[in-house]
Amino acid sequence: MNNIKTLILSAKQVEQKIQRIAHQILEKNYDEKEIVLIGIANRGYLLAEKINAALQNITEIKVTLHKLKLHKDKPLENDVDFSTDLEYLNNKSIILIDDVLNSGRTLIYATRYILDSDLKHLTTVALVDRKHRKFPIKANFVGLTLSTTLQEHISVDFKEDGMEVFLD
Repeated sequence: MNNIKTLILSAKQVEQKIQRIAHQILEKNYDEKEIVLIGIANRGYLLAEKINAALQNITEIKVTLHKLKLHKDKPLENDVDFSTDLEYLNNKSIILIDDVLNSGRTLIYATRYILDSDLKHLTTVALVDRKHRKFPIKANFVGLTLSTTLQEHISVDFKEDGMEVFLD
């Protein structure tokens, strides 16, 4: 098995992508009273924390952060764990965040869950979009769109000094 990892995005490049995504979120939601970030556990939530910090630095708009955890392989057979009540999302601008968008399974099942609320609007974010869709969903804001083979794997490494993206 090949253990060679190729650096796709350095920590500095990832930080630039996060800053750009935060500005895109703000541009789309400049007239909102509150922006609700929902990070899909585990790595999507870590990315959401970074985007939350970036937004806190550029806006006075209230930004709240929540975690949504679902079983990625069998989403219908397991309960969703959500850090707030669905009613809290009513009439709010929601930003759903995951680290890598591959088949779309995780993002679409997370969307399915939060659509039980009466949302004002929903925007999706992915740091890396691989374009291997099995489900009809896309990321509205993407750090990097990358063409890969199905055998290749994208990994986002979270470290104290930043995040890096690798192809292996």
